[in-house]
Amino acid sequence: MPDTRVLDTTIHHEESGSGPAVVFLHGNPSSSHTWRSVLPGVGPGRLLAPDLIGMGRSGRPAVDYRFADHARYLDAWFDALDLGQVVLVGHDWGGALAFDWAARHPDRVRGIAFLETIVKPMAWADLSPQARARAEAIRTPGAGERLVLEQDLLIRQAFTGGVLTPLAEAELAAYLAPYPTPQSRRPLLAWARQLPLGGDPAELVARVEAYDEWLAGSAEVPKLLLTFEGSPTLLITPELAEWCAAHIAALETVACGPAGHHATEDRPAEIAAALAAWLDRHGLRGEPADRPRPPS
Repeated sequence: MPDTRVLDTTIHHEESGSGPAVVFLHGNPSSSHTWRSVLPGVGPGRLLAPDLIGMGRSGRPAVDYRFADHARYLDAWFDALDLGQVVLVGHDWGGALAFDWAARHPDRVRGIAFLETIVKPMAWADLSPQARARAEAIRTPGAGERLVLEQDLLIRQAFTGGVLTPLAEAELAAYLAPYPTPQSRRPLLAWARQLPLGGDPAELVARVEAYDEWLAGSAEVPKLLLTFEGSPTLLITPELAEWCAAHIAALETVACGPAGHHATEDRPAEIAAALAAWLDRHGLRGEPADRPRPPS
């Protein structure tokens, strides 16, 4: 599949079908590979799943891999492919990037679906004692490097503990392959240190608050939340799903069954079916009505 030149690097993406674009954005420590069992069940349409910079088969530019860096390169990728009006689907940090892009490009968004992502700034009290200890260790200079860079434990834990059915070693290989060295794992550490906890990092909290304002006020854009149950690793709890229902305009919620945080591994068929039904319900597979493109 194609590699697209963007700024000073390349972004790889998987693509199938034709027609209006539906863009699938992955999270950490993942890649477009996470959508491999979802996309075939979504049905017709132009389905695109990029690898974020520094991840999967995309290039590794000399940047800090902060949220703003990922957003800047994604902006360039959307423009390089001339993606006008799109539907966005996001998991984990991919959902946050989708929200952010939508808030900054409101005239180019036809719909947005999300699962297990960051919907609002978080408090340390929101975390379990185990998750808090892990987040504190990752943010500590030296300790975070030992945990994430010097070993591949972050990836292994994601796909053995962050799912209900642990992946076998052969299945893990595709997730491990892009990150064979400490240097190659730096983007994963950068992501892990950016959870918007307790007001920090302030610049990211501000971006989250800005996209929350857009989510609350964009009643013209259909939105879909996919929820799961049965795992302590879930990011969107029943309480947070209630918050979403109260604060996100034009939101539909579909329960997709038991899963861990990396739900695309546990429930790909259910995720695909929910997305397909939502796309059809809102006519999002058809050509979009003419809407003015915002000035670049």
